[in-house]
Amino acid sequence: MIRKDAHLIPKPFDPKIEQKPTRDGYGVGVVEAAKADSRVVVLCADLTESTRNLDFKKFFPDRFVQMGVQEQLLAALGAGMALAGKIPFITSYAMFCPGRAWEQVRTNICLNNVNVKVIGSHAGVSVGPDGATHQAIEDIAIMRVIPNMTVIAPCDAIEARKATVAAARLEGPCYLRFAREKTPVFTTDATPFEIGKATVLRDGKDVALIACGPLVYKALRAADELAKRDRIQCMVVNSHTVKPLDEATILAAADRCRAVVTVEEHQITGGLGGAIAEFLTKTRPTPIEFIGVQNRFGESGPPNELIEHFGMGVSHIKAAVKTAMARKRAGRLSLSTIMSKLRGVKTS
Repeated sequence: MIRKDAHLIPKPFDPKIEQKPTRDGYGVGVVEAAKADSRVVVLCADLTESTRNLDFKKFFPDRFVQMGVQEQLLAALGAGMALAGKIPFITSYAMFCPGRAWEQVRTNICLNNVNVKVIGSHAGVSVGPDGATHQAIEDIAIMRVIPNMTVIAPCDAIEARKATVAAARLEGPCYLRFAREKTPVFTTDATPFEIGKATVLRDGKDVALIACGPLVYKALRAADELAKRDRIQCMVVNSHTVKPLDEATILAAADRCRAVVTVEEHQITGGLGGAIAEFLTKTRPTPIEFIGVQNRFGESGPPNELIEHFGMGVSHIKAAVKTAMARKRAGRLSLSTIMSKLRGVKTS
C-alpha cells in the first residue's frame, strides 16, 4: 500500500526553510542512541568535529576511541568490539571508510555478520572544494554489493537522526551516508521513518520520482513546478533505504505511474537507480531515467554549482520526467500498433 505523508512536510518552495547538513543529524542521533543503550561506542579516524562526534566524546568519553588516520584498523577493531558485544559506530569521510577500508568492511564486518555501523560522512559531490579525491560518489555501489549490509541515505538532518537511532537498534552491519553541506530540513518529527520502508511524500500518476539523500528535496521542488506549469503530476518517493529496497512501494509506484525517474547524488551505476532498475526489470519492466553522476569523477567547486554542473538540479529532474513520459507514450503507441496488427487491423 502506498503511504501518502505529504501533509507532514513543509512546502518545497518555502523560502524560510531551515538548512542543516545531514551529518548534524547523525551527531544528535548517536548521542540519543548511546543514552538508550550502553553498548553503543564510537570509533573515529581523526575527524571528530567533521564527523560530528564532539558531543558523543563530551558525554561518553569512556566510550569514544580516537583511532588516528587508520581507516582499515578502524573497521577491523570495530568488528572485534562488535564480537565482544558492543555496538560500534565507525566514522570517517565516506571516501576513506568505507572507501579505503572496503576489504575490512567486507571481510571482518560483513562476512562475520557483526553488528557494526559504518558512518560515511562528506559523501557526494557537494563536499565541494575538496574535489574528486574526497567526493565519494561510488560508496552506495560498493556497500550495496556486500551481503548482509544495510544501506541508508537519509534525506535531511531530522531523518538522519532517526536513521542513526534506528541503526543502533538494527542487528547486523549497516552503512549510513551523510553529507557535509547544509541542505533543507523538510521532514518533521512526525514524518514516518522505518528502515526498509520508503515514504511517499507526494502522490501523482504521471511519473514516479524515486530519490534518496538530500536530493529528495529537489525532487519535491521539481514535482511542484511540473504540477504548476506543465500539469504533470509526479509521485515523489523517499527511498532512504537503498538496501533492502522497499519492493512493495517501488512496485506500486511503477504500476501507478508506468514511468520512473531515479534521483541520487551518486554514480548512476550501482546506486539507487541501479537497484531499482534491477528490481523492475524482473518484476515490472518500466521506462526509467537516471539522475546522478554520469560516469565521471568529481571536481572542485561550490556545492550548489556542482550539483547543477553534474546534472542533478531541479531543471535536470524536470527534463528527465518529460523524457520518461515521452518514452511511456511511445511504448503505449507501440503496444497499440502490435495489438492492432495481431487483430488484423491496418494502422496508419
